[in-house]
Amino acid sequence: MQLMQQSKADHKASPPMVEIPRNYNAAHDLLARNRNRPDKVAFIDAISGEQLSFGELDEQAHRFANALRALGFAQESRVLVAMLDTPQWPVVFLGCILAGVVPVAVNTLLTRQDFDFMLRDARAQGLVVSSALLPVFEPLLAGLDNLRSVIVDGPPDASPYPALSQVLRGQAATKTVANTCADDACFWLYSSGSTGAPKGTVHLHSHLIQTAELYGRGVLGIEESDVVYSAAKLFFAYGLGNALTFPLSVGATTVLLPARPTPDQVFAILKKHQPSIFYGVPTLYAALLADPAKPAKSELNLRVCTSAGEALPAEIGRKWAQHYGCDILDGIGSTEMLHIFLSNRPGQVRYGTTGQAVPGYQLRIIADDGHECGVGEIGELQISGPSAAIMYWNNRAKTKATFAGEWTRSGDKYTRDADGFYTYGGRSDDMLKVGGIYVSPFEVEACLMTHACVLEVAVIGVLDADQLLKPKAFVVFKSGHSATTEELQSHVKQQLAPYKYPRWIEFVAELPKTATGKIQRFKLRQLG
Repeated sequence: MQLMQQSKADHKASPPMVEIPRNYNAAHDLLARNRNRPDKVAFIDAISGEQLSFGELDEQAHRFANALRALGFAQESRVLVAMLDTPQWPVVFLGCILAGVVPVAVNTLLTRQDFDFMLRDARAQGLVVSSALLPVFEPLLAGLDNLRSVIVDGPPDASPYPALSQVLRGQAATKTVANTCADDACFWLYSSGSTGAPKGTVHLHSHLIQTAELYGRGVLGIEESDVVYSAAKLFFAYGLGNALTFPLSVGATTVLLPARPTPDQVFAILKKHQPSIFYGVPTLYAALLADPAKPAKSELNLRVCTSAGEALPAEIGRKWAQHYGCDILDGIGSTEMLHIFLSNRPGQVRYGTTGQAVPGYQLRIIADDGHECGVGEIGELQISGPSAAIMYWNNRAKTKATFAGEWTRSGDKYTRDADGFYTYGGRSDDMLKVGGIYVSPFEVEACLMTHACVLEVAVIGVLDADQLLKPKAFVVFKSGHSATTEELQSHVKQQLAPYKYPRWIEFVAELPKTATGKIQRFKLRQLG
């Protein structure tokens, strides 16, 4: 595959293209790239210490593909994958794709109700589930007419269902690859469902390698010598690229953590395994910096760090860079676009912005009246690029609303400066109009984050006694710190236009978050 010359323009020039043959299987490509390094470690389980080499990954993925065929799974049938981040996750995911079966990777932190909806919505014929999660699923299984097989990743004989290890041992490693093409449906990811029922987002075989080439290699410069760790799990679009597609595309080693990424766990991985690339989210970076036991720069081996999921407050980025001598590349991606399409780049970081368009993606900002915004004007960010999902499964209305021809609507408000750097202005439905002037809640949040006592903050709009919308802040203090409402309001007034200061401030122990770590502002709105 050849990556054509990259363009510096956003949407006024043709993007570079990754040339992919029509007959193409994404898993076969990723595995074949590493057949010259069969003994090198591909994945490490940070808890158990289990290691899987590239050769073992290739063999086991093909064994799982053959098992699916033996169980009668036809090409394009769907298998729900609800697994913790262990080396078996890529075995199952890639094995499905080798067989032409569509893996539906789901968030392991969701509720039984969510899983029931996804199993039925996807009409999943198979379920591969970690043993720790099986109790959540068991009450659902008898009532699913489409489900034909359940496989449990856990000790043999620990459940009435076959264990993954037994299934793999029972099959030959014959390297048979389904006759798929680049435009075939390859895998699904479900959206978080923060605005309603989760949406099954359908991606093609070509999408995985497009993101690996355009962002993994083009922005991060990932190489075979890198060791990577992603706090975002494999079932997230962000984590899937970080910890599977990008490293497999070049032969790098990935550290996986089945458990929750607490500061203790993350720092233990960064010290023991010495990752050169660390992928995090703003909330985690804030917690790591606030940890009194955080290691010194000399104890780590960081070359590049990334952040996505929510806009990174400038103060967090600057403090991280000051302490560890390594910039955080803040970017934005989405389940719909599969990975990051707008990002800061090494040597070109402007904290407080989300950076510039990733080469290969075209961006535009559209105002409420439909015209394209000029420099400094706020509007909705829209994206055109080679990794856009083809649809939401079983949801024509939302598909048409989000995927408008070649453009994908992000639902995020942005401005662009004369240098092509984009600054986040909040979600389209989060913007506040105060006194007839738009106020970005994120701008107020970023300002409050610069106060020495503040750990986390979220800003929403609340109606005052005159039924006029004004900003209200929910603030979490750092351990052992506090400040008064007046002190924080004065802090904002000194840095922003006076009308932007929060009229009310509520001090809370924690902010409500989704399973992906995003702040649930709708719950704060319910509190008022």
